[in-house]
Amino acid sequence: MTEKKPFWDIFCTVIDNYGDIGVTWRLARQLQQEHQRHVRLWIDDLGSFQRLCPSLDPSLAVQMIDQILICRWDPHFPTDFHPGEVIVEAFACELPASVQAKMRGMEKPPIWLNLEYLSAEAWIDGCHGLSSQQQGLTKFFFFPGFSEKSGGLLCESLLFEQRDRWQQNSAQREFFCQQRGLLPPRPQEFFISLFSYENAALPALLTQWQQSAIPIRCLAPFGRSLNSLKSIFHDIPHTAGSRWQQDALILEILPMTDQQGYDELLWSCDFNIVRGEDSFLRAQWAARPFLWHIYPQEDAAHLEKLAAFLTRYTADYPAELTDAVKSLFFAFNHENQDEWPEIWPDIQKKWNIWQNETHSWPEKALAGGNLANQLVQFVEKQLECCA
Repeated sequence: MTEKKPFWDIFCTVIDNYGDIGVTWRLARQLQQEHQRHVRLWIDDLGSFQRLCPSLDPSLAVQMIDQILICRWDPHFPTDFHPGEVIVEAFACELPASVQAKMRGMEKPPIWLNLEYLSAEAWIDGCHGLSSQQQGLTKFFFFPGFSEKSGGLLCESLLFEQRDRWQQNSAQREFFCQQRGLLPPRPQEFFISLFSYENAALPALLTQWQQSAIPIRCLAPFGRSLNSLKSIFHDIPHTAGSRWQQDALILEILPMTDQQGYDELLWSCDFNIVRGEDSFLRAQWAARPFLWHIYPQEDAAHLEKLAAFLTRYTADYPAELTDAVKSLFFAFNHENQDEWPEIWPDIQKKWNIWQNETHSWPEKALAGGNLANQLVQFVEKQLECCA
C-alpha cells in the first residue's frame, strides 16, 4: 500500500440492497475508462460485491479488476495508506479516523468529496458543491440530480449507442432468452423485468398479468421480490432457474447478474420494475416505461422524493398520461392491493403514448450533465484554486 501515484480513493459501505456498491462500481470504471484516473475502491463487504462482479475474489485484500484497484475495507485500516489526490465518501459513509488524521497531517490534503444520494428534489440545487470545515479539513458535498444546477447523472458516454444497437436488432430478445436458458419469446409477448423490494401489491399485479389478453413474461432476478409472492402463490419457484406458468403469465427466475447483464435485461423488456438508485437510473437509460419502488423511509420521506421525481419525469406528458403514471407509481409504493383491476388496464391503454415519451426522457434527464465528467471538472477546479 505504498503506491505514490495520484489516485482517486472511493470509499463505500455495502448496505443490503446493492445500490451503493452498484453506483460506486460504475463510477469507478467510468473514471478509469473515460478519464484515465487511477482509482482505488475501498469496499467493506466483498462478498456482496461479488454478486455484481463475478470475477471478484472475496478472499483477497487487494485485487485489480478492469484496471480498478479493489481493496477490502477492514476495521483495522492499513497504517501505510497514503491518500490519493481525491477522497470520495460514497453516500455519507464515514472515513476511517486514521485516514482523516493522515489527511490533516498532509501539507496538501486531498480534495474531499461526499457523494450524496441521487434526488430530484429542488433543494439540492442550493446545496450542491457547498463545503464544510471538518477539524481543519474541507469537505465538499456533491449532489447528483436532474437539474442544470446539480451534479448530473451517472451515464457512460457510449451507453445510448449500445442500447440503440441492442433494441433495434429484432433478433436480440430471442438471443437474450437463448443465452440464459429461458423459454423462447411467444408471438406478441410482453416482457417485464421485476426487481423490487418486498411489496404487498405484487400478488394483485401478477393476477392482472395472468388475466392479460396478450402473453406476458415476467423475468425476476433472484431477490426480495419473491418474498412477497410466497404466501399467495405457494407453488411459485424460489430458486434461480425456476419457472412458473399460469394462464397468460410465465414467471422465470434469473440469477443475479453483472451490471452489463442487467442493462441487457432492461433493454430487452417492454416494462421494468426497479428499486433503489442504481437500477432506478438504468431503467431510465433503457428508454422504456418503468415503475420505481423507492426505498421506504421513516415519516414517508421517500414519498416526497418520489413526487419530486414524477413532477420532472411527467412534466411534458399529456394530462391523462401524467395521471395514469402517477397513479401507477403511488399505488405500488403505497403497497395498495385493491386498485390494480383499474390501474393496470388504464396504463395499458396509454402504453404506446408512454413508450413514445420515454424515448426523449434520457436526454432531458441529463440536463445537469454527466456525473463522472462533473466530478472531474469540479476536482480540477479545486486543484487549480489550491495550486
